[in-house]
Amino acid sequence: MTYHPKSDFLRVMFERGFVADCTDYQALDEAFKKGVVPGYIGFDATAKSLHVGSLIQIMMLRWLQKCGGKPIVLMGGGTTKVGDPSFRADERPLLTNAQIDDNIAGIKRAFSPYVSFGSGASDAVMVNNAEWLDDLNYLEFLRVIGRHFSVNRMLSFESVKSRLDREQSLSFLEFNYMILQAYDFLELNRRYGCLIQMGGSDQWGNIVNGVDLTRRVVDAEVYGLTSPLLTTSDGKKMGKSQSGAVWLNGDMFSPYEFWQFWRNTTDADVGRFLKLYTELPVEDCDRLGALEGAEINGAKIVLANAVTTLLHGAEAAAAAEATAREVFEKGGVGDDLPTVHVTAAELAEGLGIVQLFVKAGLAPSGKEAKRLIAEGGAKVNDEIITDASLRYDAGALGQPMKLTAGKKRHALVVLG
Repeated sequence: MTYHPKSDFLRVMFERGFVADCTDYQALDEAFKKGVVPGYIGFDATAKSLHVGSLIQIMMLRWLQKCGGKPIVLMGGGTTKVGDPSFRADERPLLTNAQIDDNIAGIKRAFSPYVSFGSGASDAVMVNNAEWLDDLNYLEFLRVIGRHFSVNRMLSFESVKSRLDREQSLSFLEFNYMILQAYDFLELNRRYGCLIQMGGSDQWGNIVNGVDLTRRVVDAEVYGLTSPLLTTSDGKKMGKSQSGAVWLNGDMFSPYEFWQFWRNTTDADVGRFLKLYTELPVEDCDRLGALEGAEINGAKIVLANAVTTLLHGAEAAAAAEATAREVFEKGGVGDDLPTVHVTAAELAEGLGIVQLFVKAGLAPSGKEAKRLIAEGGAKVNDEIITDASLRYDAGALGQPMKLTAGKKRHALVVLG
């Protein structure tokens, strides 16, 4: 659909590529023109950090605030106990209350660099849906809320239908997830006047349920807006690197590794990622994304610096760029590389090179490390190694040892 928004927020969403679908573009546009629009995105607490796959939603909340709206960050302390079945082949593992609380504490750290929290009209708030879900009376909930849901319609949503079409089990526990998410929207409308729920396009069915339920129960006009589910131009799921998930928390994925992830962006994705993950003007994003040859590498550095600065700060971005320059251009070690510490006890009988590559996160398994070495893709201190049986003792680790996998992934191994 071609729509020409009048409000700042929707104009930014369209110009920068955030929009997949909306329940009512024109009515939402009018709501933004009338005053402060509270909007929310929910984040279930399935890990101790969010990863890059969630960054597009966090940026939507940031732009909402920059355009005068009120971001509501909803922690899924309640819904995590059920587990979102959307486009999954199996049921999520059930977490304990303590695990969920621990995960929420870790996830919270990702938001303060992007949105400003406080008590003002457009200040962000963070709430936990366990506040209203934990103490629900089941029978009353079924009578008051459950009666508004058609099972026929719920079965037609693609997130459920795809699971059933593959004849994969969908538990009654999981089937309730979309009802609970819809109830979240209703509660946030009651408590904060929330007018819009945002999320990835895989959440469309859940969001539409929330819009319908809120209209039915409290006769309020509310809206849904989804963003595209991103894959890189080579078809990989956004949020994954060769060494695993690209976490937003620095203690799980270092600022250097984070910077390097963006520096390694495929040429075809540079312009799109600049629009989605930075605040550079759109015309600059288009210009940088159109560069070719060696010049596109300069655009990737701009991307890496801008995204890293937003999350980890300008100093961390500058340190990461300096380390990359030291490692790649000068063949040095670099002060900011991911570091793996080994103990004297581990080195007493010698530590194998295969084990070191796995320990450093440069290979997911011993088998992959051996394959990397056999194919000439492994280096120690910039020298190619071909012997997978090499072992190192404390004497060999008197100085930091730089491990390299391929051309772009590095780590330091140090004693202590």
